Amino acid sequence: MYIAIEGIDTAGKSTQIEALTNHFSDAIVTKEPGATPIGVKIRELVLEGKGSAKTELLLFLADRAEHIATVIEPNYKNKLILSDRSAVSGIAYALQQNIFSKEKLVELNHFATNKLYPDTVFLLQLTQKELEFRLSQKTLDGIELRGVEYLLKIQQNLIEAANLLDINLVIIDATKPKEKITQEILEYLNNN
Repeated sequence: MYIAIEGIDTAGKSTQIEALTNHFSDAIVTKEPGATPIGVKIRELVLEGKGSAKTELLLFLADRAEHIATVIEPNYKNKLILSDRSAVSGIAYALQQNIFSKEKLVELNHFATNKLYPDTVFLLQLTQKELEFRLSQKTLDGIELRGVEYLLKIQQNLIEAANLLDINLVIIDATKPKEKITQEILEYLNNN
């Protein structure tokens, strides 16, 4: 089973992945971008925030293609895969750039992923107030520097992206205590 934890920056994706590994010690834990040696370099380039919108999209697609080929496909049939982000994020950010149609974005992602997407995506959703607080507590990277409004629009785009890819989406209130969020995810996984 392939599960992705999605959400905007500071939503708690990495925290939940770490908590879930305590319950699924044999799971494959991965992330997009940056789970492969090529992906590490791509992630660094993207976080610098210096490329054009089209360049950023193509870099994410290249990372996704490598990630699917070397991490997801070899493990999909016999392991639980827990991923910090997925193609859903890629499409969500690309929708914000508005450089390709929705249909073209889906087509490009089908090409990069061989149509292999998460079985379920858990979206950790933040309020504007909580996002502002969390961002005030850290040094911001290139994506976070785009601002609160930008990130909240991405959060809405994550829902649209999951729908475009026809992926099962579970929305969780990310302002809850982290233990409660973990419990919600575990209950869902155990019941489905």
